[in-house]
Amino acid sequence: MRHTILNAFCALITWSAGVQDGNTETLAFLNPVKFRSIVGEGNENKWHNLQLGERTAKIGLALIGTPYLNYTLELSDRLEAPSVNMDGMDCWTFFENALGTARAFSVTVSPEPRDLLRMIELDRYRGGACDGTFLSRLHHLEDWAHDNEQRGLIDDITPALPGAKKLHRKMSYMGKNWESFRQLRCNPSLVPKMQKIEDEISRRGIHYIPKKSVRAIEKHLRDGDVVSIVTTWPGTYTSHVGIVVRDKNGVLRFLHASKNHRQVVLDTRLSEYLAANNKHMGIHVSRPKEVQLSAMDH
Repeated sequence: MRHTILNAFCALITWSAGVQDGNTETLAFLNPVKFRSIVGEGNENKWHNLQLGERTAKIGLALIGTPYLNYTLELSDRLEAPSVNMDGMDCWTFFENALGTARAFSVTVSPEPRDLLRMIELDRYRGGACDGTFLSRLHHLEDWAHDNEQRGLIDDITPALPGAKKLHRKMSYMGKNWESFRQLRCNPSLVPKMQKIEDEISRRGIHYIPKKSVRAIEKHLRDGDVVSIVTTWPGTYTSHVGIVVRDKNGVLRFLHASKNHRQVVLDTRLSEYLAANNKHMGIHVSRPKEVQLSAMDH
């Protein structure tokens, strides 16, 4: 993976210098000062001694107030490369930045931006490697969970939770709405390949906990568990994602980058958050695992 991230990073630097998209400015890692501040807080409080989930929750809480910002990964018409934006995050980049930083603490006491980029590539890309193409990125949370579980990076604990059900639905959102996605719009030849990916996700299906059963299973969840919101929307399984954190009163709350609040927030009790929206159908829960060093050196 070190070779793939280096090649993608070098390509991104070439692109951002103006070879391909001269009117667009980007960096592979935006605001490393903020990242190093969080690392400093972690060092001071010895977060590296915590379990991964607790570490992830601490970092997620440190990110509260970060502005909500969508499309931070759409950096080029054609090039795909691992990147981090600490100035703004959407729901997905929030949880992967929190988790990636937590994992970086497990391999070095004082992580640098390059360490987080390595963790992001391992988590965000199919098979843990970015090959510079749009389709090497995992674009659906259901596909992310499947791919990461296959590689031993998470446990999908949903099927073992009381009240779990299996859901099959025709996945078609990106394939049908391809003009809404920069790289698909600029490279229509990728659309049939994206449709095949969505067909495979449709065949696999997902397990979920209906929202009427979520309050009863909250006691089984831990700090740092990744909770994907299963939606009633057609053409997709999930619509949002965050992590859960138990507050000082023992209440399991939803920590996420909120489009409504326009920032990262520690929201209400998870079951109450779900009940407040009639398009929320339930949840899927992934429990991240520590990264094995061998997985980072393929």
